[in-house]
Amino acid sequence: MSPRLTRRHLLAAGCSTIAAPWHAAHAAQASAAGGHRLLAGTRTLDVNGRAAVVFGLTAGNGQAGLSLAPGERFRVDLTNGLDKHTIIHWHGQLPAWTQDGFPWPQTPPLAPGVTRSYDYAPIPGTYWMHSHDGLQEQSLMTAPLIVHTAAELREDRQEIVLMLHDFSFRTPDELLSGLTGTKPSAVHDMVRQSENVAAPAMHMSMPGAVPMHRMASGGMAGMTGMAGMASGAMGRGHAMDAMTMDTNDIDYDDFLANDRTLSDPAVVRVGRGGRVRLRVINGSSSSQFWIDLGALVGRIVAVDGHPVYPVGGSRFPLAIAQRMDIFVDLPPSGAFPVLARLEGSRRRTGIVLATPGARIPKIGVTGRDRIPPIDNALEMRLAAIRPLMPRKPGLMHRIALSGAMKPYRWALNGEYWPHVTPLMLQAGQRVEIELVNRSSMAHPMHLHGHAFQVIGINGRTVNGAVRDTVLVTPRPGRVRIAFDADNPGRWPFHCHNLYHMATGMMTEFRYRGIAV
Repeated sequence: MSPRLTRRHLLAAGCSTIAAPWHAAHAAQASAAGGHRLLAGTRTLDVNGRAAVVFGLTAGNGQAGLSLAPGERFRVDLTNGLDKHTIIHWHGQLPAWTQDGFPWPQTPPLAPGVTRSYDYAPIPGTYWMHSHDGLQEQSLMTAPLIVHTAAELREDRQEIVLMLHDFSFRTPDELLSGLTGTKPSAVHDMVRQSENVAAPAMHMSMPGAVPMHRMASGGMAGMTGMAGMASGAMGRGHAMDAMTMDTNDIDYDDFLANDRTLSDPAVVRVGRGGRVRLRVINGSSSSQFWIDLGALVGRIVAVDGHPVYPVGGSRFPLAIAQRMDIFVDLPPSGAFPVLARLEGSRRRTGIVLATPGARIPKIGVTGRDRIPPIDNALEMRLAAIRPLMPRKPGLMHRIALSGAMKPYRWALNGEYWPHVTPLMLQAGQRVEIELVNRSSMAHPMHLHGHAFQVIGINGRTVNGAVRDTVLVTPRPGRVRIAFDADNPGRWPFHCHNLYHMATGMMTEFRYRGIAV
């Protein structure tokens, strides 16, 4: 393949837009050779005419990210090519906890030059990988992770991966420093201190946990550990009162779609009247988007890698760390922008799908209208094709999400990582978690090592999507999720807004009998 084809058609300047048959052939070759190689290193981007050195995850063939063929094992040798430590989390995948890529004391980050091997049976769908070391994710230590199925290869659809990032020329330490009002050096020390720290052993009582015999019918009674909002004025022009919702902690320099801005967007060539599977990944650290198909109409067929009954539309919300697969059937000819519009803002990024010979339009980085914050209206409509089997929960637990812009700290049940009380799980039990937002910001909550089903939104029971990340809208937003405790280990549960997590919004779900 020529360099030009690789750049425009296959990678779209950083992310894979490779046709499925090529994926299958490449993955089969990798499997025959014993697996994949993945290098954590650096690369240079052109962001509006200015050079930016960022991180990157590059496969052995020089492409960003990984693509696995149907039935292929996740056999990966990860090499740290940096002069600093790193560790990579396989977001949404379900390996053993020691292969999950979180910096527990038992699984420390990789030192410079070190290679670590991973081997597990992956689950199919649209996933991604990112650093769980400090604030490296903000500097684009991220990449797609696509696991194909045989059915997908028979779809006769062009596969296009669209990966979104928020971007700043300031360092992540400087960004967090601006939020906390402390020096960047102090922020750096704070972030490092929270790594490789064993969470304390379970206390005599677990805040929020209620045994089944104490549960009130249809509700959750006797909860403790509810944390209130911190008081104080909001930073960056945010107002704070009981009726105000806050968005966009950080004023970013720009937003990237496949490593490019709308001033020079990635143009993906598509066939006339083509059929597309668009895999959208929100790899942002602190930004949430509406995916706007413009003149096109699409059908969501999967979220967070898990199939759902199709839901049609032209505009869909996508929280931090979430993914969606959208089927789009294109008109005979033309250029079709696919935009990611920042919530509560006029700002946007995106790519352009274009048939041969189509004129590429000039698209401004700001739109005419301010788009509202994302919500859970779509979540209410989603239904899993393969839901959890009905069964009585063995553990029900409530977690309150709290925090504020000043002081900039975010908590779960009033506790700040790493000084948390682990939620102790028994292998084999059904677990239900109610997430109650006491803050004025939305929180995309992510559970490692498990796929959960959304079973309730704002007091309404739903037979919703299977996910690994769910948005809890601002107070009085509530979401209930359920999962089976079928993957023993130590598992983080945290807000996927990087700066909320870094200032405390993380806890541990630990299985009984796991040594710490």
